[in-house]
Amino acid sequence: MRHQEASHEEWFAASKALLVKEKALSRMRDELSEMRRALPWLKVAKPYEFASSVGKKTLGDLFDGRSQLAIYHFMMAPDSNHICPGCSFLSDHVDAARMHFEHNDLSFCAVSRAPLSRILEVKQRMGWQFNWVSSHSSDFNFDFQVSFTTEQIAKGNNFYNFEQRADESIGEAPGISMFYKDEADQIFRTYSSYARGGEAVLGAYHWLDLAPKGRNESSTMNWVRLHDEYGQGPTHQH
Repeated sequence: MRHQEASHEEWFAASKALLVKEKALSRMRDELSEMRRALPWLKVAKPYEFASSVGKKTLGDLFDGRSQLAIYHFMMAPDSNHICPGCSFLSDHVDAARMHFEHNDLSFCAVSRAPLSRILEVKQRMGWQFNWVSSHSSDFNFDFQVSFTTEQIAKGNNFYNFEQRADESIGEAPGISMFYKDEADQIFRTYSSYARGGEAVLGAYHWLDLAPKGRNESSTMNWVRLHDEYGQGPTHQH
């Protein structure tokens, strides 16, 4: 990979100029985080029920004694054997971080429409320890605009990422939703993020962004594989 070379003084000056931009981005990120926390909350009045490895769970149960809950909408349809590499890539980041943020009053749970038996099979294969439940018997995924009915798909009027998406043909989509439960056990939806919003928690991407080749991909995540499939063929770009 050919690139411009510089003297020590030139390299130092260019890096210092970049640092000014990086500091501005950090301040902007802090401002954005404040705006996110200042969003109005939406009360979740509808009861939802999930299948878990220890029996039926309500949305309130998923808080696991904490006041905050992060839900990852993992793409896994009831009638599919496909395991989404992108969702798996994000999920690979959860357990190491979870041991920390659980001690700061935040629980985590992944939710999919696939039957619980399929979820547990994939969870065991990938070695994940986080909580993962099935919303197969509820409207949860549809209400949070990450699953779409055959009628919606046929009409091309799926609502995703806060806008009408006539080009959406897939029945499942990824997302992150955040919740708060008060002392009266009232639950509020405080934030949701879809599409590329999940990149905020992808530590591997941030490491690659620091590297000379960057993400080194010709399309989003085209090099990503399930972590037990690396080494079974070319995965990186040249």
